[in-house]
Amino acid sequence: MALRAAATATTTAAVAPRGLRALLSTFSSNFAFNPPSSKQVEKPPPAEPSTNLFVSGLSKRTTSEGLREAFVKFGKVDHARVVTDRVSGYSKGYGFVRYATLEDAEAGIKGMDGQFLDGWVIFAEYARPRPSPPSMQNDNTVPGYGNYNSPSYGRQ
Repeated sequence: MALRAAATATTTAAVAPRGLRALLSTFSSNFAFNPPSSKQVEKPPPAEPSTNLFVSGLSKRTTSEGLREAFVKFGKVDHARVVTDRVSGYSKGYGFVRYATLEDAEAGIKGMDGQFLDGWVIFAEYARPRPSPPSMQNDNTVPGYGNYNSPSYGRQ
């Protein structure tokens, strides 16, 4: 009996793995995965203090009025807006709050950053200015790729 058990153990060890383990073992041997480097990713510099706050981590059920009510405890809120999806009408998970003064905005960040709103932890920080849109100059110099003034487009 012991010989039979030993023979069975050696034959099962030599057999290739089956099922999910076989699938994963083929990926690990054929797929070269390079883990991310240990370098720290550079964070952008903190935004300059302003009366406009960016609030992220909002629930899909959070409304602009609910956002205003949460932040009005820390100062006079001029405007509060939750960015919503055009189709569903639900929150996209972020919004903006504009205070009357810088002191109120600072109090709003200190009071609401990392707090719960509608069951979700939210993050408040100074809003960064919107980047300027790219220039509309026609920089395409390759014929046929959007440069309609080139002599090779449609005429030769």
